[in-house]
Amino acid sequence: MFLRTKDSKGYVNMSYTVLLDFLKQNANKAGKIQDTIELRCFVPFVKAEIDDDMFHWVFSSFDIDRSLERIDPCGWELEHYKSNPVILWAHNSAIPAIGYAKNVTCDTELKGDVVFNDKSFDQFGWSIGQRVKYGSIRSGSVGLLLKEVEFVDKKKTPDEKAEVIFRQQELLEFSICNVPQNPFATVENTFGKNTVEDVEKSYDFFSLITGGIHSGESADNCA
Repeated sequence: MFLRTKDSKGYVNMSYTVLLDFLKQNANKAGKIQDTIELRCFVPFVKAEIDDDMFHWVFSSFDIDRSLERIDPCGWELEHYKSNPVILWAHNSAIPAIGYAKNVTCDTELKGDVVFNDKSFDQFGWSIGQRVKYGSIRSGSVGLLLKEVEFVDKKKTPDEKAEVIFRQQELLEFSICNVPQNPFATVENTFGKNTVEDVEKSYDFFSLITGGIHSGESADNCA
């Protein structure tokens, strides 16, 4: 789990025990967060289908992740995200968005349609879409502003495996990533029409727009 507050210079990787203690220190008795806390949560990520290169995705559900937390689907605030529905690569806002989301809704789960940029103007963004089609990239992550939490009372709900439930949160962005934190964060294999050689050419373009920095070297990487 990666966390950033208004006073921090960047995101900090926290174990679930450290995160739980931090949230308890920054929430009132009602669970309202008293500080500005941005989180990057690796959540259930399931591709439903592809329609003309538009991917229908489940961004988030109520499944528990490796940080022993759940995100309440009823608690998503989407108004601001819908005005700027960016799809990022590994939460890296230093490079342009690799696509955008359409038809974002939330009922029992947070979902929407992902459209990757066209190859004609964004070879790297297009290549991420191709990697999703070929199955070499299968996971994603939400960036959110946390507003309210519920700390699980094990005496009342002994069968609940989660330690904390996010009850209210604002969606800031959605990212395609290499490594998910949620064990269910995978997608189906779907092969595209482009060759592997076409996809691999995007590495040169990515190196150009990032000044030679590869995503694995960035502090913003999901892994």
